Amino acid sequence: MMNLQKLPIGIQSFETIREQGYLYVDKTRHVHRMLSEGMFYFLSRPRRFGKSLLVSVFNCLFQGRKELFGGLWIDEHGKWDWKPHPVVLIDFNSIPGSTPEELRQSIAFTLTQIAEHDGIILKANILEIQFKELIIGLYKKTGASIAVLIDEYDKGLIEHLGKGEKGIDTAKINRDILRSFFGVLKDARISPMLCFVFLTGVSRFSKISVFSELNNLRDLSMVETYSDLLGYTQEELEKYFNAHIRRFAEISRDSYEQTVRKLANRYNGYRFSKKDTRVYNPFSVMNALNNSDFQDCWFETGTPFFLVNLLKESQYHFSKIEGLEVSRTIFSTFDIEHLSPEALLFQTGYITIRDIQEDIYTLDYPNQEVKTSFLELLLHSMTEGSGAEEKSKFLRLAGYLKRENFNAFFETVSAIFASVPYDIQTKRDEAYFHTLFYLMISASGADVLSSVLTSKGRIDLAVIFSDKIYLIEFKCNQRADTAIAQIEEKKYAERYMQSGKRILLMGIDFSTEKRNVSEWKVKNGGVTKCKFDSL
Repeated sequence: MMNLQKLPIGIQSFETIREQGYLYVDKTRHVHRMLSEGMFYFLSRPRRFGKSLLVSVFNCLFQGRKELFGGLWIDEHGKWDWKPHPVVLIDFNSIPGSTPEELRQSIAFTLTQIAEHDGIILKANILEIQFKELIIGLYKKTGASIAVLIDEYDKGLIEHLGKGEKGIDTAKINRDILRSFFGVLKDARISPMLCFVFLTGVSRFSKISVFSELNNLRDLSMVETYSDLLGYTQEELEKYFNAHIRRFAEISRDSYEQTVRKLANRYNGYRFSKKDTRVYNPFSVMNALNNSDFQDCWFETGTPFFLVNLLKESQYHFSKIEGLEVSRTIFSTFDIEHLSPEALLFQTGYITIRDIQEDIYTLDYPNQEVKTSFLELLLHSMTEGSGAEEKSKFLRLAGYLKRENFNAFFETVSAIFASVPYDIQTKRDEAYFHTLFYLMISASGADVLSSVLTSKGRIDLAVIFSDKIYLIEFKCNQRADTAIAQIEEKKYAERYMQSGKRILLMGIDFSTEKRNVSEWKVKNGGVTKCKFDSL
């Protein structure tokens, strides 16, 4: 085996990465541009995307640690003076905020620790005044302007979402605390003592919400020139990880090109601006390369369960996520009082920009890792209370469809529907059955498209295999024949006639009384297979 450079999985310290010889994808060109273009910045990205590492880069930079940047772009081309500056680094990942009082005390404790490290005594017991004391004290002691770095500012907000009215009330109070705290940075006396301010987070709460007192922040979250500030482009992946990809290919007995395609399908696809730049999630792709195995690592560590709870509370129709069309306003009007499911899904990394036409943004899952894992989690949340055996049955569904074993397919579907506890079901209408059916098939690994637009209407579901395509129509308390007739009448198959694949028509009728499939029919070139009252 070739001797490969170590991958910094879970390492967020730039100092550790550089001193201990871990691989670092050089992003200092962007860092230098930020320093050249302005002073107050905010960046939103999903978890495990490298925000904390970027904060660490700025921390080392303002400390004047030139030795850590040898060979990087900023050292060779940046013309940086490497003058040390005091740094106030507040990492909200390590600041508890289960109650507003705990949040206040935790921030105050952090400020006190920073002050004591630099030999400064904070006399006030009011949080905002302590912050001012710290900055003024550092400025007087060193004579140098201060860099303020705040990582994951919104942790004390989003951890309370999806917990009912009590959680929302706590989030609102915490928001007010943060609004007043961050407002110190724009104080007329404090601002001239600063050289750089950078805040990161998952959520882009509107400026009138959290940042009304700090309204001079430049939000880089959807700026084209910074679209690849975090994450790895395809070019970066093949440049920096070439040897790791070749080892993966050797172990899996695939070609280099096949391995690259599989990595892209599994982990690439995040897009954060109008510029069509796609990036990989760093944590996922590094784990895959390190283990020479395709794993869903980011999802296991980055799942915001508050999001799942909010989607369930709002009875969101998950099947409409793919191909969802929205305006740009959803990316900038987010606030605690007006939680947008689409904005939350985008900011947490579960959907991304697929296309932009005339200011209409089409959203979709970024890659197969996110789609399969997220839909499996949603499926389990909707079948809460079912046994583990019942929950795992969905894994067989894609194989049954691929082999056209329809009896086994519908027996499994019916068993899953029957296992759903009655008390967690809400309105058992066509949308409910459609959603749960969609989650089952998608989580089984099949390529599923929901509500596919044609010139004559929308196909409820299309399931695509290498040799065949299923066009599926749902009905509720009607007949499977009616569903098949609609597919034929509206000529849904015309969209796929040029694919060269067999097209199968599937009609499914659900019974609200039985809470399950009551009838199904599959039609293929004049041959019809069907079953009535399948329970």
